[in-house]
Amino acid sequence: MAGKAFDKIMDGLTDALAYAEGDKSRGKAHEVEVPVIDVRAARKELGLTQEKFAEAFKISASTLRKWEQGTRQPRGPARALLMVIEKEPEAVRRALAS
Repeated sequence: MAGKAFDKIMDGLTDALAYAEGDKSRGKAHEVEVPVIDVRAARKELGLTQEKFAEAFKISASTLRKWEQGTRQPRGPARALLMVIEKEPEAVRRALAS
């Protein structure tokens, strides 16, 4: 059983390396577009200062300022968190409540 799993993983890695080196016949790229969140607009929609927003959602105030100024962009889990905050802020607050 473990041998089969290893073989499948190894085949996948071999295909991924071949694809990365230009052999497009051995795989297919999938791109997922995650929309850019207007952090300032999301914060203002909630009527919160930067400090209160950062505190409520466990985000560094410095990072929040950089996102709003455009000197940094939220990535990965932070971007996903901001999407949920934008759509369901109370759910995030409940989840983060101590």
